[in-house]
Amino acid sequence: MADSTSRAEAGTSFLAAARGLLDRLEAQADAIAAAAGICADAIAPGGLVHAFGTGHSRVPVEELFPRYGSYAGFNPLVELSLTFHTEVVGANGQRQAMFLERVEGLAEAILANFELAPPDAMIVFSHGGNTAVPIEIAIGARRRGLPVIAVTSVAHTLASAPGHSSGTRLLDHADIVLDLATPPGDALVSLDGLDTPVGPGSSLTAIALANELKVRTATLLVERGALPPVLTSPVLVGRERSDRLFDEGYADHARRLARALRTH
Repeated sequence: MADSTSRAEAGTSFLAAARGLLDRLEAQADAIAAAAGICADAIAPGGLVHAFGTGHSRVPVEELFPRYGSYAGFNPLVELSLTFHTEVVGANGQRQAMFLERVEGLAEAILANFELAPPDAMIVFSHGGNTAVPIEIAIGARRRGLPVIAVTSVAHTLASAPGHSSGTRLLDHADIVLDLATPPGDALVSLDGLDTPVGPGSSLTAIALANELKVRTATLLVERGALPPVLTSPVLVGRERSDRLFDEGYADHARRLARALRTH
């Protein structure tokens, strides 16, 4: 895992490096199974697995729900001010988003919108694992009694100075850590004549882990007779049933979320 990706791989293509990353995820089977158990224990009785990420870590959050092949029970928590990167410069630019994810106290303002309590759980995606908002989302979730799954690059976070005043990192506040297996700096490929690597891999492995977790959780929920409707393409089940599955899935999500939203 982390030790075998301590530097970008010289002389390889991105696809070759990416295949190597995906192979390394297999070594985390026990941790993924434990994380799936946490998710199933939250979803089966009608709760939510809240999923949070800033910056490009919003990508695996949206992969969990809602999209084809997903189901209610995963609640995406994505703040546009922390993830709106396409403007790059100017209003709503990248500088502001990167500044905000380092602001201590912002996470608690986000969590104040919810009545978080068991049986819910929390997943926090953060490649770096050292900025204030993801760390404090994990801290706030655990304070409320939720188990926390951290999805982060262990090699990168340990190579970086902690960015939180507590001196702690995201992985210090997690019950389960899933390692993105990416090297410090994230980029995978070193090119001759260039002293800075290119081709980041964390989105790839974050999406892979999100879907592996989704599938393993679904397996446990099927065994318990508690899997919510799966959003499914009309190509597979026809337009009428697909529309019905979406309506049922959205209604299921709304019921779960209504319980979790703070109304006073």
